[in-house]
Amino acid sequence: MGTTGITDLPGALADVLSGIQRLIRRRLRRGLTGPPLRGAQVELLRLALANPGIGVSAAARELYLAGNSVSTLVNQLTTAGLLLRETDPGDRRSARLLATPEAESRLRAWQERRAALVRAHVERLGDDDQAALAAALPALRRLAEGLREEMEGP
Repeated sequence: MGTTGITDLPGALADVLSGIQRLIRRRLRRGLTGPPLRGAQVELLRLALANPGIGVSAAARELYLAGNSVSTLVNQLTTAGLLLRETDPGDRRSARLLATPEAESRLRAWQERRAALVRAHVERLGDDDQAALAAALPALRRLAEGLREEMEGP
């Protein structure tokens, strides 16, 4: 691949990360039995699983999306039987979001298939490449945290 200078690093890193993510998604979509979910739909389902009863406004803030965009996603996922929208007993004007068992099952299956795919390809790499990937994880986590903090603002 050649030596990447520090000035080329941000672009090269962004290209590699998005390319890996795209290839993983395409590879995993081959084995899907139901209609594929878009990225924002998956993010909302993951959020609802991690935070049962989260409100639409809180979900919009967490996902950095407009409230009407989240409402559209909620409608799509409710129609697909993957999300339940319940009236909040504390505020009848608000809705609480709950992922259905089908959503949980689909996400778990996707995560298991994704882990198996990545594991198989990482295991094909040599020891030096595996060690380099492991050594890069803390820096990648810090990069992700910096991006998150920037999104949240002061």
